[in-house]
Amino acid sequence: MDRQGRGVTYEELLDTMEAINRKPGSMDQKIKTWTALLASFRQRQLMAHLVATGGWRVQGGPFRGMRLDDTYLVPPHLLGGYEASLHPAMEAAVARGYGQIVNIGCSFGYYAIGLARRCPRARVAAHDIDAAALESCRRLAGLNGVADRLSFGGEVTHGDFATWPAGDTLIICDIEGGERDLLDPAAAPALLGFDLVVEIHQDPEEGTRALIESRFAATHDVRFVGNDRVQAEIPAAFWGADSLDQAILAWECRGSATPWLVLTRRDGEP
Repeated sequence: MDRQGRGVTYEELLDTMEAINRKPGSMDQKIKTWTALLASFRQRQLMAHLVATGGWRVQGGPFRGMRLDDTYLVPPHLLGGYEASLHPAMEAAVARGYGQIVNIGCSFGYYAIGLARRCPRARVAAHDIDAAALESCRRLAGLNGVADRLSFGGEVTHGDFATWPAGDTLIICDIEGGERDLLDPAAAPALLGFDLVVEIHQDPEEGTRALIESRFAATHDVRFVGNDRVQAEIPAAFWGADSLDQAILAWECRGSATPWLVLTRRDGEP
């Protein structure tokens, strides 16, 4: 079963819950797992109703109007409240008007395509090591009329950073922990010429946040963005829904906190 319960019947859901019950483990952990399964199943039902009433266009937030399809989605993508804590950073990026945007770990293209629509001057490089996700990004770029300004690629290496213009490039990086190795100015000095928005997949023992901050502290203003802002504009069709369904609509299916660092070059820095 995928995280949204796609194609899963009630009987399969109950069988999965029973299988979890038979496994070793604490009751607290089992209840947590059951809750996630049930919420995912219910969320898929709500998603179908959301699409039926509002279509496949993003309904709010910085990417309002962007066309999506049934790929990798959770309801907050369509509602426009996905990763709401980053909305100010996205609006700042639009106001800045970068000529080059690089989305490393682009998945199906929520940020790559959303920013391409909002930033008509920008060329956007969309990169992901998941070929299926990259193909989804390519397809949605066409649906949104921005394919002519997007390029597509796989893994980004240290040498790739030298190919993008200093002072006019925004890097958006979400690579499931790989930021620790990739975003190293000692190995890729060109990084110091960019603004960056980086999702931190932190292990307290590794100190990823502190390490990334230290690498850019001398040249960039560093801002930590937590997950404390939830913004899901509930459409009129759901105003009468109970509070649990509304909470499930806003759920991003995350197992743990995924904060971000926003790193902005200081004027006059290389």
